[in-house]
Amino acid sequence: MSVRNTNEATKKGCKWVFEIHYRTLQGDMKHYTSKKFRTKREAEDEEKRFLLQHGKLDCYDMTIKDLYNNFVDYQNDKVKMNTLRSYHERFKYLKSIERLRISDFNSTHYSMWRKEMQNYNISDTTRNNTQKLLKILFNYATKWYGINFSQVYPKIVPFKNPNQVDIKEMLFFTYEEFQKFISVEDDILFKVAFEILYYCGTRIGELLALTWKHIDFDKRELKINSNVVKNYLGESKYLVTTPKTRSSVRTIPISEILVKDLKLLKEQQEKIYGFKESWFILGSFEPISPDRIRLRKNKNCELAKVKQIRIHDFRHSCASLLISKGANITLVAKYLGHTKIDETLNTYSHFFKSDLYDIVSQLDNLN
Repeated sequence: MSVRNTNEATKKGCKWVFEIHYRTLQGDMKHYTSKKFRTKREAEDEEKRFLLQHGKLDCYDMTIKDLYNNFVDYQNDKVKMNTLRSYHERFKYLKSIERLRISDFNSTHYSMWRKEMQNYNISDTTRNNTQKLLKILFNYATKWYGINFSQVYPKIVPFKNPNQVDIKEMLFFTYEEFQKFISVEDDILFKVAFEILYYCGTRIGELLALTWKHIDFDKRELKINSNVVKNYLGESKYLVTTPKTRSSVRTIPISEILVKDLKLLKEQQEKIYGFKESWFILGSFEPISPDRIRLRKNKNCELAKVKQIRIHDFRHSCASLLISKGANITLVAKYLGHTKIDETLNTYSHFFKSDLYDIVSQLDNLN
């Protein structure tokens, strides 16, 4: 390793660097000195990352973390940011084995990791999703570096707790509960935010990506064709991407009350110097943070004395409202941007419970 202590710390206490001589694809010899890092381990990790990017790290020296970093770099221009985010969220459960060399990883290591996963207070779905990432990393290592995991694969089986109930209660606001909730909101920006979530069933990323160009006041329509996601790789805090699926791109009608409040919000924004139609509805040249919406939601639930639900539960609330008013399931699926009707039926089948009793009543009336 070419990591050394410069003995000259920066204001942040960084004094460790690594130096590397390497040859480019053209055959030229280059010398690279890194920026300073706080600890020796940080410098060593970044040195490995540099070597990986330049194809200079021996695969038998690669750790699980090195492999993960290499895999994410490879996937960076091939998958959506949401997918990269899911990798990021799952990898935190692989921290205990991240420093193991991939060439040394065996069934004993896997068994120890599996026992550790049972100690986390998480669902089996989360455990299995993490295990899925581990298998993806193994496959990547086999394809690109020829590492054999044949001893480990037979040990990999799904996590399944026989005492765990898989079905979770789906929370949602009834129309009456939402009216109580929205009645305590005195800021037009947040009022519009919650009305779009409830009446239009948008995902949080779809909501944050809306600009004034997406609103057609004459036709009373809202166009959804973009999505805001947190940026885990670059310097910017967020990225505007395409929606979750092709079916998520949709144009839906909006209610009079939402049109009225959107106009009030726009009138307020137009008073700000430099206003443009390309501004985000919830923000200006940048969207507001989703955390602001969550905090406001929590506050309003307390003030209105209604149950706490997640932001995504507003989408479920919209589905419940549409179904309770007799909306056709095909139209509900299209309104929410689902790819298949089966997805809508599987997710919201319990909302049709009252309809099932109506069917039985009709059969009873036959007699």
